[in-house]
Amino acid sequence: MVKSKRVQVLLILVVLSFLLIHFLPCSNNAHMEEKPSPVHILILSSWRSGSSFTGQIFSQHPSVFYLMEPAWHVWVKMYQNSAKVLHMAVRDLVRSVFLCDMSVFDAYMSSQKKKSDLFQWETSRALCSPPACDSFSRSDIINAGNCKTICGKYPFSKVEEACKTYSHVAIKEVRFFDLKVLYPLLTDPSLNLKIIHLVRDPRAVFRSRENTVAELKRDSNIVVGSQKAKGEMGPYNTMQVICKSHVEIYKAGSQAAPSFLKDRYLLVRYEDIVRDPLARAAEMYRFAELHFTPELQKWVHNITHGKGNGAQAFDIGSRDALRVSQTWRNTLPFQKIEKVQNVCKDAMDLLGYRLVQSEEEQKNMSLDLLLAQNSS
Repeated sequence: MVKSKRVQVLLILVVLSFLLIHFLPCSNNAHMEEKPSPVHILILSSWRSGSSFTGQIFSQHPSVFYLMEPAWHVWVKMYQNSAKVLHMAVRDLVRSVFLCDMSVFDAYMSSQKKKSDLFQWETSRALCSPPACDSFSRSDIINAGNCKTICGKYPFSKVEEACKTYSHVAIKEVRFFDLKVLYPLLTDPSLNLKIIHLVRDPRAVFRSRENTVAELKRDSNIVVGSQKAKGEMGPYNTMQVICKSHVEIYKAGSQAAPSFLKDRYLLVRYEDIVRDPLARAAEMYRFAELHFTPELQKWVHNITHGKGNGAQAFDIGSRDALRVSQTWRNTLPFQKIEKVQNVCKDAMDLLGYRLVQSEEEQKNMSLDLLLAQNSS
């Protein structure tokens, strides 16, 4: 009887040893080889708010696949509709891009499309380096002009192929006016979405929009309707919608926000970026779980301390970013400033932009118009 029990114990030990030897190493190896979950970053902003530059902070990172305003294709194809009606189509396209499923563009682009048919493709470092283009290294800081000249001939299939090789996918988008539209993406288990909400002083936005009226005409018509976009009040009607959307997005993201938004929403003011580019870039990288390399630190410093004026739409060349951000104070007539302040007062109060009461205050550069954010 005792001998039988000993045999049973020995058999159990042999079986346990077999399991430990053969299965534990396999599970460890599987754990070691398992890829980390991709991080998805949405830079949520509006036109002429410094979003192209902010997008480049992410695009130039060697771990990031970046696309600038992919929903441009939706609005071009479906321009007869309102921004609200187009929200769902834009959201679906953004989700597909985050998952590197570029077949979503089939509905909006020619069946013969090339990589170079994608809106502002050359602003994506990932589309200017392998496997999307062999002329640059993935670790290079790549100029959009150089990329456009050399890398345009590659097939559209390279977009999806490249996307699947990155740990982070970032999209800059200006065509969302309601954070709640994005709730399904924030709760989608296939996504790990983080939202950077970029805002800028509405007076600076207005002044910049005045310089790009032709480029923004179709978008303005979609935002407020073609009738409201016309005439002297047209630009102010558009600004009113934009400012109202920033208020609603900020409140939804930071005040009584749902639990799934915890650590997934970050408000960034463009003025804070240009005042301390390295600190703000570091903050955004930490939020996005990215390492701020010495090469990128040098690039961020150089791109914000140049001599350019950033006058062109989508221009992301080197400039004196702090000076450019204040240009409106010397160039915009006070009567226009009053109208912008009137339609954007709630946003300015909430986001920390001081109203000016006179032309003297406007042009008094020692008066700081950037305040602490109002959290109430």
